[in-house]
Amino acid sequence: MVSATTPRPRQPFTAPEGFRVLPGWFSPDAQRALIDAVGAIEAQAPFYQPCMPRTGAPLSVTMTNCGPLGWVTDKDRGYRYEQAHPVTGRPWPAMPEALLALWEAVSGWPQPPQACLINFYRETSRMGLHVDADESARDAPVVSVSLGDPARFRIGGPQRGDPTGSLKLGSGDVVVLSGPARRCFHGVDRIYPGASRLLPDAWRPGRINLTLRRVN
Repeated sequence: MVSATTPRPRQPFTAPEGFRVLPGWFSPDAQRALIDAVGAIEAQAPFYQPCMPRTGAPLSVTMTNCGPLGWVTDKDRGYRYEQAHPVTGRPWPAMPEALLALWEAVSGWPQPPQACLINFYRETSRMGLHVDADESARDAPVVSVSLGDPARFRIGGPQRGDPTGSLKLGSGDVVVLSGPARRCFHGVDRIYPGASRLLPDAWRPGRINLTLRRVN
């Protein structure tokens, strides 16, 4: 007999189908070129502080976008995609060719990405477990690139309470969420500040994450 106070045995974690990690996909030179591209994007579309819907609580990351569409969030209108920067009102800059080539190489999707969300993590930034669910193209994969300081990435299952597992992502690593993994909860527990010198001085310590999505 199991009493009400007996802890339930912990279920083992199995990585969901469609979850792929491609370590060191981008060489050091390619990483530096991508950071230069992010700097050019940021000059046109500055990082800004997004807020949670309803509560208005700020996210712990700052963000910007490139591509035809950009993911944004605020207190009044919530999560959505827009064609222009919410602060400047200007269209998002074009997506770098290196990211379009990455998508073509690893996504297995016949259409190009429409949005690249650029999240900037400082020392204490986190990203809670979530599912990317604001796209009508729900079967299209999500492809992300890590640059700068490493991060502890966590992924679970399609339900919030499912068992999770974690791994350390380094600069230049690529993650692909496709198939069932596309609808699984995932997030970033922490970054490891100061482990990389890739980013310019004004952005260190820090981590840049580029997330490619097909929206429609």
